[in-house]
Amino acid sequence: MSTSPNLRERARALSDAEFAQIPWISALTADEREHVRQDMLVTIAQPGDYVVRIGRPVTYWFGLIEGLLKMSNDDRLGLAITFTGIAPGGWFGEGTVLKREPYRYNIQALRVSRVVGISTEMFDWLIGHSLGFNRFVMLQLNERLGQFIAAREIDRMGSPDLRVARNLAAMFEPKLYPGVAELLRITQQELAYLVGLSRQRVNEALKTLSACGWIRVEYGGLRVLNLDALRYGELPEHSA
Repeated sequence: MSTSPNLRERARALSDAEFAQIPWISALTADEREHVRQDMLVTIAQPGDYVVRIGRPVTYWFGLIEGLLKMSNDDRLGLAITFTGIAPGGWFGEGTVLKREPYRYNIQALRVSRVVGISTEMFDWLIGHSLGFNRFVMLQLNERLGQFIAAREIDRMGSPDLRVARNLAAMFEPKLYPGVAELLRITQQELAYLVGLSRQRVNEALKTLSACGWIRVEYGGLRVLNLDALRYGELPEHSA
């Protein structure tokens, strides 16, 4: 199922509840859903496991049911760069599947994560047979493009607080990560990995965003109170 033999060995068929959590399943016909279910597998990635690795051939299209993943470059070649976090409900790598090129990024689990996938052959079959699936993939590609354009802007921000805010907003994007809703289960250390700041600096930023009424820190996660502010808002000068 993946570039890690251990993940493939742990793979199994989905339960009814897991299958119902796949966001694009409702766009398929009954026959298409049955066809897909016979192909789809789910596995558990432990913290540090690689779901995909740079240079490996693409064999599956992946989604995340539960947990937290990060997309990053190959830090053996220089500075480590995290491109984005992947939250529950998110599917990723459709561009790589469509082009059939080796992976240009790593996908790694930051916590215990339930990862689901369909084979590239099934992906191709859906592209050729399902209008609903094609619409979903087009939406994914469009949203992903907007996400990475925003990421370039985030990289140039001088305010760590706004960097944290914009990164959080990206992970609360309902079209890309419908499994998050209003509560993102993430620790400050995990957020620090994704944003590229120290845990202490992330803690300061969360206090600032909380004081502004944009988020609320809860046990085990963060609740968004003002998503538009996280996306577009500006902080008072003394907070920047």
